[in-house]
Amino acid sequence: MDLATLKKLKPSEFEEAADAYRAVGDMASAAKDHIDNVVVAGMRKALKGQALEAAAGELKKLSANFHYTQIECGLASTALNGFAYDVGAARRKLLSALDDAAALKFTVNANGSVTYPEGKPQNGVELPPKGGTVGGTTDPTSQAVGRQSAHFDPNPHHAEALAIADRIAAALKEATEADTKWEPKIRALKADDDLTVSNRDLKDALSDMGGVREAGKKYLDSIGGPPKDATPQQNADWWRELTPEEREAYLSTHPDLVGSLDGLPSEVRDEANRIVFAEKQAEYQLELDSIPKPPANEWTWITAGMFPSKVHTDEWMAWDRKYGDEYRHLTASLNGMKAISSRFDATGKEGLPEAYLLGFSPEGNGRAIVANGNPDTARHQAVYVPGTTSNLGSIGGNIDRMTELWRQTNQADPNASVSTITWLGYDAPQDIVKDAPFEHYAYDGAPAYRHFMDGLDASYSGTGEPHRTAIGHSYGTTLIGAAAQTGHLNADDVIFAGSPGVKVGSAEEMDVPKGHVWNEEADGDKVPDIGRWGHGGSQWKLGGGVFLIPSDEAFGANQMNTHAEGSGPTATTGSEGHSQYWNRGSTALKNQALVVVGEYGDVTEPR
Repeated sequence: MDLATLKKLKPSEFEEAADAYRAVGDMASAAKDHIDNVVVAGMRKALKGQALEAAAGELKKLSANFHYTQIECGLASTALNGFAYDVGAARRKLLSALDDAAALKFTVNANGSVTYPEGKPQNGVELPPKGGTVGGTTDPTSQAVGRQSAHFDPNPHHAEALAIADRIAAALKEATEADTKWEPKIRALKADDDLTVSNRDLKDALSDMGGVREAGKKYLDSIGGPPKDATPQQNADWWRELTPEEREAYLSTHPDLVGSLDGLPSEVRDEANRIVFAEKQAEYQLELDSIPKPPANEWTWITAGMFPSKVHTDEWMAWDRKYGDEYRHLTASLNGMKAISSRFDATGKEGLPEAYLLGFSPEGNGRAIVANGNPDTARHQAVYVPGTTSNLGSIGGNIDRMTELWRQTNQADPNASVSTITWLGYDAPQDIVKDAPFEHYAYDGAPAYRHFMDGLDASYSGTGEPHRTAIGHSYGTTLIGAAAQTGHLNADDVIFAGSPGVKVGSAEEMDVPKGHVWNEEADGDKVPDIGRWGHGGSQWKLGGGVFLIPSDEAFGANQMNTHAEGSGPTATTGSEGHSQYWNRGSTALKNQALVVVGEYGDVTEPR
């Protein structure tokens, strides 16, 4: 970039273009949300069958186009602002140098060299020191040689001109580097000329994100990220103080960070996590498609002694050693993503509100936090922690439980504003025998759960004080107990279902008002009595060797009925075993819903 170009360049024009891209992205986002949460949701109330599914399928493709437009426009806006920031800094340095040259009555030439005038006679020398022209450099060695030469020149303008020329050279170099850096990044933000958003398009968007993030490091650093180890309220304060342009920069280049910050508005977290979700789903599907399918002949029979034995074939074993772990991880993760997508698509079905993706990561066992309804405006919030074997691959069943709970709260109080949330924000034990007896899973996950609950307070924008219920199933109850034991549990009620123990021996230790700890144990559920020996708590007044769980009378929880009740249209069914607490139409589900909406007087006790 030459001097004339940099001097005439107007960074504001690039900022205005960035604003325009951001406006288009916002419109695309609004259109996507309108299709998903209004148009399709409305159709589900009026249509059924193949016509509905066909129309919904086409609208889903249109929604994907708008989402892709939103993602790419966000990147284009950030890239243009990043370029304007970098080249603007270089231009300011150039203009400052030109101003100084003008003040000294030096002439700046088109190539950036500086011409300085004769000096005044000094030390009795009659002839004035000659003027001259010097060019600038950014090489440290050349700069040192130039300064030394100027030092021996009796004309003081020489050194002054050289310093200005070096500043001009540095500004031009900085501007050239910015132009060279940003040009390919901005040029790469180009979509295919079609109406289909493919997995490769989304993977390309992920690559674009990395490029813009790398090129825009100085720009992002100038904005400043959230405070390290911040509280949810500090996260909320940081976000609130950002300009729309700065928010867009973080949303487009660091959606994984924005989506994980407790305390930020749910709509913002949802927007960020859906970007991560779409791009990871595409990336994982492409990776899975690149792996050879497992051999069809997985099993064979061999004779070991006198008896035949079924074993894996050599062909399958060779495939498994090379691809097995990755294939299973990708397949399980994609199954979980499909379940989350199904929840997105179910908005409007039987009155179901829009879904919010408040946390997502496919790494390891996976993370997913899915809300039915916006918790920021919901008067009643219920946050459910699943237990052993929970992971991203099996998230569908846990999402369904909170979907059923939301529907039941709607029956319990049609006027209540409710958000039910599936919180898989920790590494749950994956094996009942090998993992579930250990307590570290609960204590490791407890801080994240408390942080999330505090974040609901920081992002709440509804009227009045929110009413918050912590719900746990199986080992999830152990985590909630550990959260209360080791810090402040920001909840008004706690519901346990099938609890193997909560690390404390009394409801009074659960950090909620007295009388607001509730428990359900269904007939045939063996987990509570087995689990008490690993996760049961104790009370000093009962002496040693007594391990209490929420099902014990001495623990002090309100026991809720799980048996069938009533007859006719209002009858409820009973729950049996460890996994039926959220069955539609069950007494267990009805009682949970009554607690969530604060209708405590209607909760029934075991007969």
